Amino acid sequence: MRKLLPFALLGFDTDNDSVFMNETVRDYCQAEQIAFTRCRPYRKNDQAWVEQKNGAVVRRLVGYLRFEGLAAAAELARLYAASRLFVNFFQPSFKLAEKTRDGARVKKRHHPPATPHQRLLADPRTPAEVRDRVRSIATALDPARLLHEIRTSQERLAAIADQVSDAGEAARSEVSLEQFLAGLRIAWRTGEVRPTERAKPKMKRERRRPDPFATVTAELRAWFEAEPERSGRELFERLQAQYPGVYPDGQVRTCQRRLKIWRRELAHTLVFGVATAGQPPFAGRAR
Repeated sequence: MRKLLPFALLGFDTDNDSVFMNETVRDYCQAEQIAFTRCRPYRKNDQAWVEQKNGAVVRRLVGYLRFEGLAAAAELARLYAASRLFVNFFQPSFKLAEKTRDGARVKKRHHPPATPHQRLLADPRTPAEVRDRVRSIATALDPARLLHEIRTSQERLAAIADQVSDAGEAARSEVSLEQFLAGLRIAWRTGEVRPTERAKPKMKRERRRPDPFATVTAELRAWFEAEPERSGRELFERLQAQYPGVYPDGQVRTCQRRLKIWRRELAHTLVFGVATAGQPPFAGRAR
């Protein structure tokens, strides 16, 4: 990490986790003349500045999937190598300049948006050798290529998290830089969907109770097709009159939900001229 930083590391501040608070880190900081500090116990806001990019950068890139094994660690390293350069050189952000309170109203004023690279060069304390090093890195970077590398690593991480080990599947997800750039022109239509943020398909909930209208569904639907303007309660009361004592009043909501599905199918047929998937064309009339 110190080799990648464009400036000298003067201090190292961590939380109280045993990953950081151990003799190895302490001895290293003492030997290298690095100030080693930690947050106070039970004071989580001490780390507000240290962990402010966890949600804006880390979770947006990696998501909340579970990664295990050396393959995932290597792919995370490649993802962070590209995202580090993209965020620091090409992703501007706002920084709070001042905050004033007028009663219950809080007014905030921010600095103009700038990248960390621009802020580093604008700081008068930055040495000349650091400026030259940062400028040389910036001139060799291509934001489109970095973004393509980020998306490719996210595709591989999603495949690893889903335990997709088939080489053919991994090869299919590879997209050339030209194809990636061509897709950016229409990406706004569906919004940016990161590979690590794909929603997993949910299992369809099956019916847990017996269908109370299983024996009269055809008859009930025939009434609806003949008179689609009738409400669910009206058809349910007709059903109660047809079969006295069989359908209690508490089942009216079930009947109304059933008619809601049929009305949606009818509307879809009227608009598109085709019945919804798995349903026959609606033969009734609309008023």
